[in-house]
Amino acid sequence: MANKFGKIISKVNKMPRFTRSFLLTKIFCTTVKFAGTSSIKLISVSHTKAVLFLENKKKVQNHIGGIHAIAAALLAESATGIVFGMNVPDRCVPLLKSMTINFERRMQGSLSAVAVLSEADIEQIESADKGSLMVSVEITDESQKQPIVCEMEWAWVTKRS
Repeated sequence: MANKFGKIISKVNKMPRFTRSFLLTKIFCTTVKFAGTSSIKLISVSHTKAVLFLENKKKVQNHIGGIHAIAAALLAESATGIVFGMNVPDRCVPLLKSMTINFERRMQGSLSAVAVLSEADIEQIESADKGSLMVSVEITDESQKQPIVCEMEWAWVTKRS
């Protein structure tokens, strides 16, 4: 376990399957208040993968009834931040360094995000007091296609005393 957050997630993942998503979502949205405003739902979380869902509800819609661009960006940032943050040692703080989002086509319905870290990425995070890396995330809509392509660069630095 890299940090306290990872230990909490490991405990939740040992609970009955029907309670996991609810508890993961509650923990995340209590900590990251802005994510709670959009009703992002955490489906599953591990040290190497985070799966999140954003339902196309009125409060996250744009003027044409699709999910707003910023809500989609929040989904991507949340998914990558969770899987990255689980692996950052407690002596360090995770920071989003850059975000690039290309809108390839109109989003259709709800969105799913899958963010992944490799074992090499995790080793890099654990072995240095600071650094940065690109965290992969795939956003798909109800057509199972990728309406947006995202690149999220996350950094970690030692906490100030």
